[in-house]
Amino acid sequence: MFITKRVEFSASHACRNPRLSDRENEELFGAAANPHGHGHNYVLEVTLEGEPDPVTGMVLDLKKLKELVQDEVVEKYDHRFLNFEVPPFDHVVPTPENIAIDVWGRLKPHLAGNGVRLHGVRVYETSDLYVDYFGESA
Repeated sequence: MFITKRVEFSASHACRNPRLSDRENEELFGAAANPHGHGHNYVLEVTLEGEPDPVTGMVLDLKKLKELVQDEVVEKYDHRFLNFEVPPFDHVVPTPENIAIDVWGRLKPHLAGNGVRLHGVRVYETSDLYVDYFGESA
């Protein structure tokens, strides 16, 4: 069985690789390489897989999942300039792909031993563009 929690956060970023020159970044990323950045209202979906507990009937208490995503992702990302305020994006380009990988890494350790498995992370950068990440076991 799968359960999914959806949250939203707003953040800005610049698609810039710090190891490249301004010209190289502009050639690769176009207007998104503007060092002043641009913002998105991201939507994050976190999907867990497991069997409902025979006593509670829940895969995981949804309140606990909400708190985990709030503490480990939303509080860290919301209203931040990712390149400057959220490691690892000081040296990793904050694309939706890399955001999904980072979110996975933030959540997975907290779910170990709970009888659930982090199945996937979906990050919507816009309403018609999203990335799915299924971790290293995919």
